[in-house]
Amino acid sequence: MEKLDIVLYPEAGLREICAPIPEMSDEIDKLIDDMFYTMYDAPGIGLAAPQIAVQQRLIVVDVSETKDQPIALINPEIIRSAGQIKWEEGCLSIPGVYGTVTRPSDIIVRGMDRDGKQIEFEANDLLAVCIQHEIDHLNGKLFVDHLSGLKRTRALQKFRKLMEEEQP
Repeated sequence: MEKLDIVLYPEAGLREICAPIPEMSDEIDKLIDDMFYTMYDAPGIGLAAPQIAVQQRLIVVDVSETKDQPIALINPEIIRSAGQIKWEEGCLSIPGVYGTVTRPSDIIVRGMDRDGKQIEFEANDLLAVCIQHEIDHLNGKLFVDHLSGLKRTRALQKFRKLMEEEQP
């Protein structure tokens, strides 16, 4: 497995709508392995292909404490949602910045698994939040877009300051 570079805001690719993946392939299977390796190393609980500069509809998530419940979804889509939950979100592409986002608490998601089979399942709470966050990436949307104008401005100013402090 290979650790991939995570692109950071304001990289233009983070704002692009990703292309569907027509079918499972060895290349996509390797990409899934590399994405899980990168996500766990970061450390994170979700990663979308555009975050590693691949403009395809692929996400990986694992919200388990023990990091042993990996889910890879190709061409994921939310087909039903209900409820409401507020969760403090962060993003591997905007490290060090967090914000409280309101999303549906219960979703039904459909996509292709890494075996090329269509699957559909229900997700709740943190898993639902994580899947929605990653699907947003596939549509060129970031978690900060869900914040009020003032909170978004402050979050992005904080991120810019953090990046400036890291420069030699």
